Amino acid sequence: MRIFVHILVLLMGLMTAASAQTPDQGKASAKPIKMVVLGDSLSAGYGLPGPAAFPVRLQKALEAKGIKVEMTNAGVSGDTASGGRERLDWSVADGTDAVIVELGANDALRGIDPAVTRAALSDIITKLQARKIAVLLCGMLAPPNYGSEYAAKFNAIYPDLSKSLGVPLYPFFLDGVAGNPKINQADGMHPTAEGVDIVVQNILPTVQAFLGALSGQRS
Repeated sequence: MRIFVHILVLLMGLMTAASAQTPDQGKASAKPIKMVVLGDSLSAGYGLPGPAAFPVRLQKALEAKGIKVEMTNAGVSGDTASGGRERLDWSVADGTDAVIVELGANDALRGIDPAVTRAALSDIITKLQARKIAVLLCGMLAPPNYGSEYAAKFNAIYPDLSKSLGVPLYPFFLDGVAGNPKINQADGMHPTAEGVDIVVQNILPTVQAFLGALSGQRS
């Protein structure tokens, strides 16, 4: 009888220990997603205090939705798509799970040959894919001053790459913000803090879907 009691106590102890470990195991499996925003001044936070930059505001918005993210702001003001390609290896550290690519605005402003921009963005995406890093591509639209032919070639870059390389696309990074002087800085190109929050609000469903698909692949 005493042996039976000892065995019962031992089993109950093991069950209690196992149940106590379960929450910790759950926490261990819910590791934050390591994300990098590879971009230019639009994501770097040009003209804004650090906490108002797009990557910081996006991380807060995701955390409010219960999505844990370790965010790195790899935005460099003035950078082109080719510049992003040149610094890709050191801008996106090993262990990164996902990258939001926000590049091309400076290419369009400078009238760079769309073929050059396309090649650089294609290289960035394929190099990240080779590293098993998920990519969300943010589109950009050319200003009208270079004419309709240039705009058509440039604007087609993003949907074409999204389709051919199999990456999700957010069609226009400045959707709802571009052209509105109330939510842009004095230069008319860079969002104010309020403008950044609108960008975040608009892109958030796309980022949630992107990270949801990634989490499904990781599980």
